Amino acid sequence: MAATMTTQLEDEARASFQEDIRSLSPLPPTNGYSHTLDSESSAAETRELEFPDLPPFPEDVSTVPLLRIKLSKLLKGDEAEIDRLWKASCELGFFYLDLRADTTSNNGVRSPEVEELSHNVWGDDAPATPTKSESTNGQINGHTKSLEVQIDSEKLLKNVDELFKIGEQVFDLPVLEKVKYDLKSKGSYFGYKGYGDGIVDSKGTKDRNEFYNVSKDDILGLSERLPAPSVLESPRPIIKSYMQQSHAIVSLILRLLNSRLDLAPDTLPSLHRLHAISGDQLRWVYAPPQPFDDRKTALGEHTDFGSVTILFNRLGGLQVLPPGSDEWKYVKPLRHHAVVNLGDAMVKFTAGILRSNIHRVVNPPGEQEDHTRMSLVYFARPEDDITLKALEGSALIDEKKKELGDEGPEISAKEWILKRALGRRAGGNYEESHGTEARRTDS
Repeated sequence: MAATMTTQLEDEARASFQEDIRSLSPLPPTNGYSHTLDSESSAAETRELEFPDLPPFPEDVSTVPLLRIKLSKLLKGDEAEIDRLWKASCELGFFYLDLRADTTSNNGVRSPEVEELSHNVWGDDAPATPTKSESTNGQINGHTKSLEVQIDSEKLLKNVDELFKIGEQVFDLPVLEKVKYDLKSKGSYFGYKGYGDGIVDSKGTKDRNEFYNVSKDDILGLSERLPAPSVLESPRPIIKSYMQQSHAIVSLILRLLNSRLDLAPDTLPSLHRLHAISGDQLRWVYAPPQPFDDRKTALGEHTDFGSVTILFNRLGGLQVLPPGSDEWKYVKPLRHHAVVNLGDAMVKFTAGILRSNIHRVVNPPGEQEDHTRMSLVYFARPEDDITLKALEGSALIDEKKKELGDEGPEISAKEWILKRALGRRAGGNYEESHGTEARRTDS
């Protein structure tokens, strides 16, 4: 069964990519476009997906065949693309989200105008007077709704570029300054985590990275402001914009999955409202190069705590363990794309229909190994007071619940995240920090 699943994923990846993501070599397009790729256009596509200021990702390492989902197609309600989103969410729980504007018309011919990708998705956190948006309606679960929340992917990508630079300023601060903002002693996972202050296994092996976590509730003014270094004062509007755009993407994904699960309209999004108190956060992760003769796991194997993770990174190092496999495979970073994965809350809400897959971070491969790896992440989590349990009102979930039996003790999202986040800190309870990856044991 596991081998069949892996084969299906690889077939789907080859059929839908314009190039094999493992080598970006040209393949005949079979995604419905009528045009063919010549060597010049495929080379241009390859260059566009690479990071020009960094060494190339090596072609001789094993990569996981993630599906590439186009945000522009999801926003247009493209059923085939939504099918692929559902497939990726159920089978691996990881996929690429292509944030580029759609520059082709329906017949695949290049359009002279570049479509401005500033669309709306359903939600209740929209500005009173939307700007730069399309005036359209959409249907979900048979209910027509006005499109309200904006997604401006061009703005998001600009925010990402700026936030990578801001992250460098944070980690360039002296250690004695950064540790002032380690809030672990106050029972909080926000703020700074120092190099080696996390553990990667039950033996207490120290991690090899630094974190800085920024609370969404702090930035949006929903809670008291947390202490932070001065370099994070002026960028607050950029951080706010990044969080709003990322959360809008999360809302879109949740609504599409909500429909496929045949839940009542807005069930999943109503558990993840932007302006409700939650553990949502921006995180910078900073992992300097490791000594050549002493390279170890930078971030231990785990599943994510929450619902949806949106990751931007530029160097390799992220690895996924495909279902039924013992071989870790790299995720190749692609420019203009986010890597999206589902977390444990989605497993709990759907009784295991949706997947939260185990992953880890190691030293970058090939020529990238001597470069510092930094990533930017938005973690969307259920609201603090939500109980993590299978949702009512879906025949699919009800049937799955019968297969699984007892769900175990109920726990709130706030308790779940605190237990897992602080359990991976030095001195924490590693065994209690497990999520759905607990099926594996440390080697």
